[in-house]
Amino acid sequence: MAERTWRPDGPYDMRRSLEVMGRGARDPALMALRDGTVWRASRTPEGPASVRLRQTPAPAGAGRGDGPAGEVVATAWGPGAEWLLRRLPDLLGAGDRPDDFVPRHAPVADVWRRHRGVRLIRTGLVMESLIPSVLEQKITVEEAFRSWRRLLLRFGEPAPGPAGVVPEGLRVMPDRRTWSLIPSWEWHRAGVDAKRSATILRAVRLAPRLEEAGAMPLDLAIRRLCAVPGVGPWTAAETLQRSNGEPDAVTVGDLHLPSQVGWTLAGEREADDARMLALLEPYAGQRYRATRLIRMAGRRPPRREPRRRHWDIARL
Repeated sequence: MAERTWRPDGPYDMRRSLEVMGRGARDPALMALRDGTVWRASRTPEGPASVRLRQTPAPAGAGRGDGPAGEVVATAWGPGAEWLLRRLPDLLGAGDRPDDFVPRHAPVADVWRRHRGVRLIRTGLVMESLIPSVLEQKITVEEAFRSWRRLLLRFGEPAPGPAGVVPEGLRVMPDRRTWSLIPSWEWHRAGVDAKRSATILRAVRLAPRLEEAGAMPLDLAIRRLCAVPGVGPWTAAETLQRSNGEPDAVTVGDLHLPSQVGWTLAGEREADDARMLALLEPYAGQRYRATRLIRMAGRRPPRREPRRRHWDIARL
């Protein structure tokens, strides 16, 4: 067991900052408990690790608003514990520069005012974000979350740490060899089609080179990830938002985000990627942060047609 404490230099909301790492409420690799703690299981370059994160109460009259927040106490177990704790500030958003952001629209300014404690995290682990992002290609997030959960429960390993302390069911994602040995029928049972599973297998073979993208500037990192057949700008952006904490890694090619941005910023029911990027131009350099705030605002254009029916390939 190892422990480290980090004190934010301003407003800080730990749970909101870390929630982007989670893949649904039942993600085996990230658990937010009712007592306020967040548990994360990770495969680091030095081995698997689990970490418990707890934010202490803020000083009186401070916290998530304008004053300093309570410190975060991290306790870690496993061969990768020291690696995780060395990078704890980055994981929690210490390297983020939220003061660089200037809201240009009233709905964005309102969310920004209410959630000044949300930071952009940086895990430093590319594959950990790339694989679930590939799973989310061309399907609903609910379907992708089920696939991720099944694969981790079936092929991951229990998170290190003492029984009775580490939450039951917390799992570390498979290592490179295990990913490469998953048979085709197990991908099918997990609801993953041949195209996405093939993309993951190609990425796993190139994992050392892809992990280097975690220390690259945004344009070079996108180029490195998109060199893998099956990985496009959408997947690269979704990965780098988490692994690199890139404030300008805006997601293009998303089914819903352009219309949400168009509706929130301009009251437009229909918008494509080009229109979305035009509306986000005032936020150049901070476009991912802007779209995250827009998602948090929760404004969506009225639905014009029934929700599409989605087919679970695992049942075919």
